[in-house]
Amino acid sequence: MSDTSMPAVVIRKTAGGDGWNRLTLDRVARPRPAPGEVLIQVEACSVNQADLLQRRGLYPPPAGASSLLGLDFAGFVVETAPDVTQWHAGDRVFGVVAGGGYGRYVAVCAEHLVSVPDNLSFVEAAAAAEVFCVAFLNLFLEANLQPGESLLVHGGGGGVGTAAIQLARAAGVRVYITAGSAEKVKRCLELGAHYGIDYKLEDFAGRILEISAGEGVDVILDWIGAPYLGRHLQILKNRGRLVLIGLLGGNQGEVQLAPLLAKRLHIMGSVLRSRSLEEKTVVLGAFRDRVLPILGSGEVRPIVDRIYPIQDVDAAHQYLRERQHFGKIVLTWHTSNL
Repeated sequence: MSDTSMPAVVIRKTAGGDGWNRLTLDRVARPRPAPGEVLIQVEACSVNQADLLQRRGLYPPPAGASSLLGLDFAGFVVETAPDVTQWHAGDRVFGVVAGGGYGRYVAVCAEHLVSVPDNLSFVEAAAAAEVFCVAFLNLFLEANLQPGESLLVHGGGGGVGTAAIQLARAAGVRVYITAGSAEKVKRCLELGAHYGIDYKLEDFAGRILEISAGEGVDVILDWIGAPYLGRHLQILKNRGRLVLIGLLGGNQGEVQLAPLLAKRLHIMGSVLRSRSLEEKTVVLGAFRDRVLPILGSGEVRPIVDRIYPIQDVDAAHQYLRERQHFGKIVLTWHTSNL
């Protein structure tokens, strides 16, 4: 490959009072695969809440990561470092990165790549990459969710939510969800959730205790944070696990500590992006073993809400901000792939 540049979505620091920097499609230096890496031509990537935070300067990439937006990708191999033998030009792959997914090309650790199943398009693979990995990591590797247990997922209609519902249901787990409308609750139930709660109309904690005959749940997957903490401790069973994957509602709160001791509860924070290459290798290896087969069989599937051409990235961000989506918003470099 002779060209040393590529098109990519770039943040221009022109924020006004609302903090939203401008996005432009520009040309930047094309990455080259370092030892152990593979160069991917990106065909599609998804839009994540982290992208909106980074756009506003609130979530900078980890040291050494690309400054470009984008935590996932789907595309095909175009070049490999000399020491990489397991991947070859033309292989269809998808995966997660700490940055760079919004570029036409991205260099990725070879051990972090996942083969795109034959039943998935690049758009569908991009929709699956980050959210299925995050859901799997936090439900099964962090919380050690077991068959027969129960799970509460907040934001069941979001990307991670729709993935978590399906993965938990496939594992024989009873799934409770919250969502912000009757329509989203309905769609979550159709996707496999056992019970749905419209958090705008009902107190989710009281409703779960009612539905579960006072028992509560074993695991909670939460991206809200402080406002829900007290209620979470209330509805967790003995030896229950709360996994915090976001703090959209705030990061400071007061709670009674007695339930932590009396019920032997576990509270854990979890972020995928800033983990070491070695940690991600373990996570992606487990993902290939446990999630890829059921993605390939169609037992679980990515939920694509809308697809935007890459030049309409600003509209895609605005749509995510409105929180009307169900599943994933995907950016594609080829409208012919829609």
